[in-house]
Amino acid sequence: MSTIAAIATATTNGGIGIIRISGKECFSILEKIFKPRNPQKIEEIQGYTMKYGYIINQKTKENIDEVIVSYFKSPKSYTTEDMCEINSHGGMIIEQEILRQCLAAGAELAEPGEFTKRAFLNGRIDLSQAEGVIDLINSKTSGEAKASFEQLQGELSKKIQEIRKLQLDIMADIEASIDYPEYDEVGEVTAQKMKDVLANIKEKLTKLEDSYSNGKILKEGIKTVIVGKPNAGKSSLLNAILNEERAIVSNIEGTTRDTIEEFVTIRGIPLKLIDTAGIRNAKDEVEEIGVQKALRLIKEADLVIDIIDNTKTLENEDKEILNMLTEKVSIIILNKIDEGDVHLENSKEIKEMQKPIIKISAKTKEGIEELYQKITEMFQLSEIEIGQGSIVTNIRHKNQIHKAIEAIKEAEGVLEQGLPIDLLAVPIKQSLEELSAITGENVSEDIISEIFSKFCLGK
Repeated sequence: MSTIAAIATATTNGGIGIIRISGKECFSILEKIFKPRNPQKIEEIQGYTMKYGYIINQKTKENIDEVIVSYFKSPKSYTTEDMCEINSHGGMIIEQEILRQCLAAGAELAEPGEFTKRAFLNGRIDLSQAEGVIDLINSKTSGEAKASFEQLQGELSKKIQEIRKLQLDIMADIEASIDYPEYDEVGEVTAQKMKDVLANIKEKLTKLEDSYSNGKILKEGIKTVIVGKPNAGKSSLLNAILNEERAIVSNIEGTTRDTIEEFVTIRGIPLKLIDTAGIRNAKDEVEEIGVQKALRLIKEADLVIDIIDNTKTLENEDKEILNMLTEKVSIIILNKIDEGDVHLENSKEIKEMQKPIIKISAKTKEGIEELYQKITEMFQLSEIEIGQGSIVTNIRHKNQIHKAIEAIKEAEGVLEQGLPIDLLAVPIKQSLEELSAITGENVSEDIISEIFSKFCLGK
């Protein structure tokens, strides 16, 4: 493979910048552009050490920047190849100039995620661990970061390998029953053992698949749509939760005509908050587009917060919105209790909904903590215990686990029907292959390329 280089830090001004080089020609390229204060032959330099000096223009020999270079010798590096990191002053101009010198000296510009891809291809990490890297980089909450770090450390891989070992044991038993067909008692013992092991495998896989519901919350957040008629206080509620004036608040109805989306963390779990246009008979074409978008988002939401003006009796628009939420996970918010209270919670229409009801003042923030507590209870967020077992946060992994479960069910069917035990080999092998796709032992080049294309340059 070629020797690659890229800027590893964000392309903006900062205290330091890091330019990475990895590959067989790493140190010879570095030698052309780095003038250390105390020169040494590369053979004399230990891995995991640093040297101070200057990056120079290899043509003019002029100093470009004062730097510290970190040395990592194969196989003890991120990529397992010879590798170095040039720690320069931060700033786009200086980082780009150092990168240009690396490329002029013989390096090739790295593709997105190519350093991590090489770590995978060279066997330092498996594919699920590589995906843990990008998930960790993109984490929006401490909970997601912790789950991603555990995946990076190989916790999911360990679970998968444990299950694969049980499957391989079954394959060995199948071979034994085929090799010794004359011993009926061997077949009987093997069949019963296989039933028990298959049930154990299915239980472990199902637990992993079920963890995705929590993992999805950790990674994507709870898609929470705030709805209500105009001027009920939707934007005020959004601002109260975000603790900033994110949305325009006005006594004029129809101020919000498009959606406003923000992420907020409540007790370690992200909410994807969406403030929508007030739902009513629109006054113009633009408002109508906003109303239709709000109606569509209600169908897609994990949670709907219906906010109602608690100083007025229910109007037809309020009742129409309530009817939309019959089958949705939702909370009814009675707002403006600082201005008055007509006790809408006692109304027939709201009682029949049998939804949680919380009275608040979005203006004074009274009742906001009660809203947080209710959301926590509804989604059992307190039960998400990272560190107590692997949590699946990746939809690709979840789909592969589901396919593996289906194959195990097919194997159980073979035993239940009393079919020849050697027929078990096909679904067991299929289950093994599905799990191998998670760790990358059995996965196409297209999938690998797609995964690493999501990485940033320099990682």
